[in-house]
Amino acid sequence: MELLAKVGVLVLIVALVGLGKADEPPKVEVYSRKHVSPGEENTLNCFVSGFHPPKIDVSLLKNGEPMSGVKYTDMSFNDKWYFERLVYVPFTPKKGDVYVCRVDHSAFREPQSFRWEEDF
Repeated sequence: MELLAKVGVLVLIVALVGLGKADEPPKVEVYSRKHVSPGEENTLNCFVSGFHPPKIDVSLLKNGEPMSGVKYTDMSFNDKWYFERLVYVPFTPKKGDVYVCRVDHSAFREPQSFRWEEDF
């Protein structure tokens, strides 16, 4: 019985080591929920997916300043054990404003900025 327990622990360790992945950078999509009309309320979304490990910092900026009221969905993962998360905030776009999703992850040397391209 003791041998069976040791084999079980060894199998578990091998399985966990096999799950260890190299840092995989997130794929980042920045988009609005609805078609944009200047001055009309909308939702700005930043969807990060396909990353590993799960430690990640995502922030939404308007003209270089952090936006207030930002919400984060729970972290989830796909069938390949890569992680994903949606970060979003209500916003009322104006022509000339610059909206950015900033992502800090160990796969990047420094935080990366992904700009929302408005479709006015």
